Amino acid sequence: MSILKLFCHVDSFCQWLATWEYAKLLGVNRKRGPAPRLSFSEVMTILIHFLQSH
Repeated sequence: MSILKLFCHVDSFCQWLATWEYAKLLGVNRKRGPAPRLSFSEVMTILIHFLQSH
């Protein structure tokens, strides 16, 4: 599986997870401060690709 295809799958899952999490945690305040440089889906893609490499 190419890294681009992997990222597309991970990103679509993370978008679904974010909407589900927002529905469950409605009313919880978010943390202040600068936004992270890498998105959660980018970090997950790097971790999965690392674990699949030999």
